[in-house]
Parts: sequence; structure tokens; C-alpha cells
Amino acid sequence: MANGGPVEHGFPHLETVREAVTALYRRLSYDTVRTFSASVAPVDVAFCDTDDLYLGAQRVARELVRHYRLPDARMIVSFREMTHAANVELTAGPEYFIELNDRFRTHRRDIGAALAHEVMHVYLHRLDLSFPGTRANEILTDTAATYLGAGWLLLDAYREDGASSQKLGYLTPEEFGYVLAKRALVFGEDPSVWFTSPQAYTAYGRGLERARRDERQPPLTAAGWAGRRRYARDRRHAQDPHAAGPAADGDAYTFTAQAPGQLRVSFPCPTCHQRIRVPVRGRVRARCGLCRTVLECDT
Repeated sequence: MANGGPVEHGFPHLETVREAVTALYRRLSYDTVRTFSASVAPVDVAFCDTDDLYLGAQRVARELVRHYRLPDARMIVSFREMTHAANVELTAGPEYFIELNDRFRTHRRDIGAALAHEVMHVYLHRLDLSFPGTRANEILTDTAATYLGAGWLLLDAYREDGASSQKLGYLTPEEFGYVLAKRALVFGEDPSVWFTSPQAYTAYGRGLERARRDERQPPLTAAGWAGRRRYARDRRHAQDPHAAGPAADGDAYTFTAQAPGQLRVSFPCPTCHQRIRVPVRGRVRARCGLCRTVLECDT
């Protein structure tokens, strides 16, 4: 939790975020991801100053348990002085003990954001889905909470001005915006209507711009003139038998020769980031086997 200190910006964890989206689709399946088409509604996690602290926190926790479809899990919420925003004790269940930073006693509007992250820890624990290393695992948790409909709370908890700052989670504000935008493009929703933080709008806009850039990478037909020209140059290089391992940007397309005169190109799916391989033969339509996105390509 950044509390009054500097807030990191940009997309420093983008590779891990994309790996997390792919892992979600692989572990949950396309059909299960689609069951999260509705985000957590603001009215269901609203917390006003007149609400009883403990009863209100339990109510919000139960709503997040319902949203994540953990009907047999019970969250016991308490408060104490600590460095981080929150902590959850991962056990066999069905009871899980969540501790929230004492700061939330007086910042109750952000309790839902903290609980969205901690309850997602329980969800991933039950799925047996994790990444190696604490930081990568926390990025997975933030990404999963956001992609499955509760992460707009975490972005909305980001506030920054000349005198103070607050941010929850391990993703930067722009990365939260990126994952929210990826979700919005899949489910056709606009999470910005729920933001109360002015800074959240800006971060979401930058994330949306980055997410749309994924949909304009060659060999997709939506790629711009510069991208298509670069792709044509790299394709000519790949067809040269004396060339060694031609490729474009590290996270973009890569050419491989299956046999003389048989060239294939692989590129990340703009929705789930699983790599797709198609033959190089002009206009083709590809369908991602993981997220079922149909892609128009000019190879």
C-alpha cells in the first residue's frame, strides 16, 4: 500500500500481467471466465461512515465471496496496525482470517478494494493457481481480481495530489487500467462510470489505449501502415534461406520455417495472449483455441 509515498506509474509488470491473463483462461476455461461477465456492483460493496465497522466489513466480504463463487468460504475480518494494506491466512478452510490495516477504520470506502484482493487470494488458493515468487504471485492476484470483475475497486482506491497519495495493490494504476480495459473489450462494459477517483479515469484511459494497441499488432488486419510495412520486411527476411531466426519485437510475431517454402508465423492472441500459429499465405482467419477469439489476419 502506497500511503503518502511515491506511486509507480507505467507498465513495468506488463509481461507478468499478460501471463496471468493466459493462466486464468487455462485454469478456469473459457466457459468459466464468461460466468464473470457482470462486475461487482458499487451498491453491493458500498460502505458509509455510519455503518458498523465490523458488520460492514463482514457484509462486503460476503458479497465478494458470492461474486467469486466461494459459497462454502467464510471470511473473518479484523483490523490491526501493519505495513501492508491487508493479509489473509490461507488454510484448508472453510474459515479464512483476513486482517485489514488500521487505516481502513477511517477510510472505509476502500475496504472493498482491500477485500477484493484478499478474497481473490483464497479463490486462487483453492484453484491451486500461483506464480513463483511473492511479487509475481501478487501481480497474478491483482490481475485475476480485476479480470474477474472486482478490480475496478482497486483502481478506484488510487488517489494522488500534491499533498498526499494512496494506491492499493501491486499493479501500477495504468496496469490496473490495462486489465480493466482488456475485460471491458471482452464483456462490453464501461467500468469508468463507477469511478469516484479522478486519477482512476486517467489511468484507465492510458490502460485502454495500451489494450487497444494489442489489437493493432501485425499480422492482424487492424495493424497500421507502419506495422504492416515492418511485418512485410520481416517476412521477406524470414523467407531468405540464409537468414537466422528472424523475428520482430519480443512479445510480437515470430516466423518459423516448417519446410522449404512453408513459413508459419506465431503471435500473441490480443485477448488472452496465448500464442497462435498460422501459415504465411495472405488473408487468413484464425480462432484462438483458448479464449475463442476470431482473428482476421493478413500474413
